[in-house]
Amino acid sequence: MNSLKLLKQLYPLPLTSVNGTLFPLFFLAFFTTKSAQAAELKVCKTCDFKTVTSAVKAAKPHDRILVQPGYYAESNIEIKKPLQLIGVGKPVIDAKNKGGIFQVETRNVLIKGFELRNVEVSYLRDFAAIKVYEGAHVTISDNLIKNAFFGIYLQRTDSCTVARNVVEGQARTETTSGNAIHLWYSDFITITDNKTSGHRDGIYLEFAKRSTIKDNLSFGNIRYGLHFMFSDGNVYTHNTFRNNGAGVAVMYTRDIVMQHNTFEHNWGPAAYGLLLKDISRSTISNNRFIKNTAGIYMEGSTYLHIEKNTFQGNGWALRVISSCSEDTFRLNNFMSNTFDVSTNASSASNYFSHNYWDKYEGYDLNKDRIGDVPYRPVSLYSLVVERVPSSIMFLRSFIVDLMDRMEKVIPSFTPEMLKDDSPVLRQHAYDHA
Repeated sequence: MNSLKLLKQLYPLPLTSVNGTLFPLFFLAFFTTKSAQAAELKVCKTCDFKTVTSAVKAAKPHDRILVQPGYYAESNIEIKKPLQLIGVGKPVIDAKNKGGIFQVETRNVLIKGFELRNVEVSYLRDFAAIKVYEGAHVTISDNLIKNAFFGIYLQRTDSCTVARNVVEGQARTETTSGNAIHLWYSDFITITDNKTSGHRDGIYLEFAKRSTIKDNLSFGNIRYGLHFMFSDGNVYTHNTFRNNGAGVAVMYTRDIVMQHNTFEHNWGPAAYGLLLKDISRSTISNNRFIKNTAGIYMEGSTYLHIEKNTFQGNGWALRVISSCSEDTFRLNNFMSNTFDVSTNASSASNYFSHNYWDKYEGYDLNKDRIGDVPYRPVSLYSLVVERVPSSIMFLRSFIVDLMDRMEKVIPSFTPEMLKDDSPVLRQHAYDHA
């Protein structure tokens, strides 16, 4: 029996052809009707809809709402059906400190092209310029958000995209500010090409898994440029974290990949480019740590691969606390740091290999570009500073140089096994871009 006869037996209704393919006419009518039902609603001062709120209420599922240039004083706009909301020419929606602006509680929503302002500060409710609650396949893109308690807030969401937004805050203290981009119990999220500043944390993730954070710039935030906890299986790549209270904090997490990021100019008495606390089985590679108080501060971290990174101009390149074990440091560049490695441990259970150390003074008799004697990156003075922080005031004194040189000749206090047996004599050439 040929295919046409089979179709006629299965569907004893008239058939039609679309691009050479046969369909029952009632199928074609169904899709045509659904497409025809999707309408385009315009919002402006002279349009049928004067406010975004009225257009959202009148819209049918899958309609498109085009908001024309202008100023709209509106807040707490609830979206509970699939819609596209598109700002034409960056219309301004001002909450005037009366709650949030958009609250999405559905699937398949697009919010694009708006300037959103003045979200209320509240210590009981997490008001946000855009809040998505139990939604999926929501795209938030190309928006400018100013002076919001929380900028973009995703709660119990799935498969959402946050792209090309600029979120600018005016935070003064941690307790009176929210986060620019905030994820809680959300999976398979893509956060890409955003700029976040002036908040408590630029990007915050808690119980957010299997997500991708890439090409973002997070700067000038009070606490962290990026902060995530209990967020396993995520990839962070090509981000820049600059001039924050501290760069990035990673806590109680495993199976992460951090590659091609830049951590720079994160200065302060308790600042660092990257804090690793109780994380495991992760890769940190091809990153730049430039002019931070500490490039990486590690505590309770195990089975990490830290390789092909550049540490330059930091106070401490690495601060490795004694609770860290089974971590591998290889093929990294250490240049112009005050201290390359510091620890409070009396023994070492981590592995260093084939790193470049600009302080290495060994020799290479066989010309294989690998030092013939091991390099011990922990200086005696760094141990003193670890135990007595105020002793940093003697940093440039003659007695410190004498102390460190004596320790190199007759090691007695620094960890004997914390060494690089194969230090390379030339800087590794990496393109971290």
